[in-house]
Amino acid sequence: MNKEEKHELVASLAEQMKEYGNFYITDTANLTVAKVNHIRRQCFESDITMQVAKNSLIKKAMETIGGDFSPMYDVLKGSSSILFSKSSTAPAKLIKKLRKKGEKPILKAAYIDASIFVGDNQLDTLINLKSKEQLVGEIIGLLQSPAKNVISALQSGGNILAGVVKTLQERG
Repeated sequence: MNKEEKHELVASLAEQMKEYGNFYITDTANLTVAKVNHIRRQCFESDITMQVAKNSLIKKAMETIGGDFSPMYDVLKGSSSILFSKSSTAPAKLIKKLRKKGEKPILKAAYIDASIFVGDNQLDTLINLKSKEQLVGEIIGLLQSPAKNVISALQSGGNILAGVVKTLQERG
């Protein structure tokens, strides 16, 4: 691979990192071609893009887009594959599913909405993460709940409330 091809690959990786906003770095070393192809097929079916790249090029792509990726630099050893996805949890779920049949891929690190998770022990945490949309929906639901309760109470006690208002008006 010449310098120009390396620059193109770094630019492509950096663009994907920006576009997707979520990426996982995994260890797929020592897997057979058939197993890697199976993983690629599973990624495709789950709307995940998988790319194998040299660690130095992955690091350069991270440096290109800016931000503090330094906690991830230590895991860039050995063979690395990057999984890109719009969903923050889809790659984690896929890795967990694939691990039922074998010991790889192993999660090295993940970058999710400006948060960095390092180590395979973070897999369950990543599976249980909620997306921004889910969190916003829950907050809206919580904010609407008290208002709905007040409206419901007013509607159910409408006749009583009207009677109380009428009584107060007659006294005054």
